[in-house]
Amino acid sequence: MDAVDRQLIQALRENGRASYAELGRLVGLSGPSVTDRINRLEAAGVITGYRATVDAASLGLGVTALIGVSLSDAADHDDVAQRLKELREIEDCWFIAGDDSYMLKARAADVDALESIIRRLSGTKGVSRTRTTIVLSTKWENRVGELPEEVQ
Repeated sequence: MDAVDRQLIQALRENGRASYAELGRLVGLSGPSVTDRINRLEAAGVITGYRATVDAASLGLGVTALIGVSLSDAADHDDVAQRLKELREIEDCWFIAGDDSYMLKARAADVDALESIIRRLSGTKGVSRTRTTIVLSTKWENRVGELPEEVQ
């Protein structure tokens, strides 16, 4: 990966809908050259997809919570992860180091709906404990930062 690839990735992180022509103007390459580079980055698994960022509150999901999940000693991590994936309200799931095994980001319409999510989580086979933090406000999400030069 060279400096041009890093510029393309940064530009796509900021605007995933940019055309190849726009990207080409930004990095000083032709549209077909940009297409080849992006295809190569996708094939290598560097670019894993494109998506629309949606305001959750406008969809009626006004409560965001971070939920730490601890597993029982006999729990099968892969089995628990699959069960967590089945809960539609869980937006993100990270396997983490520390007191908890997983950290989840869940979205709910209100506190009652969040309580229902937590009850279902607590009843999931392999889950021994949950610890919930309700987000009061979001200062930023999906922050687009500069890629460090040493990313190669």
